[in-house]
Amino acid sequence: MKNIIDAVITLVTKNNFSLENIHGGNNRINETGYALEDYVKNLFADTFNCSESERLEIWSEIFSYLGNDANPPDIMLKNGDAVEVKKIQSNDAALALNSSYPKQILSAENPMISNACRAAEIWHEKDLIYVVGVVKNNSVKNLCMIYGRDYCAASECYNKIRQKIKSGVEEISGVEFAQTRELGRVNRVDPLGITYLRVRGMWHIENPFKVFSYIYQRNLAADFNFMCVINDEKWNTLENKEKLFALQKNFPALKIFNVKIKNPDNPAKLNGAKLICYEI
Repeated sequence: MKNIIDAVITLVTKNNFSLENIHGGNNRINETGYALEDYVKNLFADTFNCSESERLEIWSEIFSYLGNDANPPDIMLKNGDAVEVKKIQSNDAALALNSSYPKQILSAENPMISNACRAAEIWHEKDLIYVVGVVKNNSVKNLCMIYGRDYCAASECYNKIRQKIKSGVEEISGVEFAQTRELGRVNRVDPLGITYLRVRGMWHIENPFKVFSYIYQRNLAADFNFMCVINDEKWNTLENKEKLFALQKNFPALKIFNVKIKNPDNPAKLNGAKLICYEI
């Protein structure tokens, strides 16, 4: 079973930060996003130097689901974590989550996931890793991996705000509302009754490099910066962490620190975690 440490080991040992030219998107920005997703798949599967047929074969063994354009997540590791990949083009840009608020975990009961994802394997919930890449000139300049549990608040925090707004919209008099999973839908706006209005939420969250700047600062003069934060509870379940410690002997740029991070649901409480950094 592959995990986040396997991805870090591949990152350090392969030293490959170039995005392959992926086709199939509607425009160049989308194609870069797809390329970053495939880059992350190669990290977890260690398939950078494989042929296309070899790569697909290994991916089918390691991943149970590889996502689609409309539904989260982008990747599910068999019997392991789920992965959401986000591309940004400037160092301090926020992440655009669109209609889906940030999540600590991925639940099989989430109405936003597809039936194919739900049936990909037997599962109830998975830890969710956000992988965020700053991409410039078809190359990854900064990359971070962070668990949703350490990054964002519990679902009830976002649901509470969402429900308040939704209820407020639906209390507006003189308009005809329809059932929707969005914040609201107003039917028959015009005299012919052929126009409708969709009220949608557009969620954004500050990128992890800004959120965790109190424990990690990028060297923007470097060619590449990597940050990974793993809370102690999760860290203790990872059986291959000794491989990462051993890797430091040959790669001195790889550093592992014990840190304290803010609890997203109560910042007054600090949780123990490991900070993994790699800079070249």
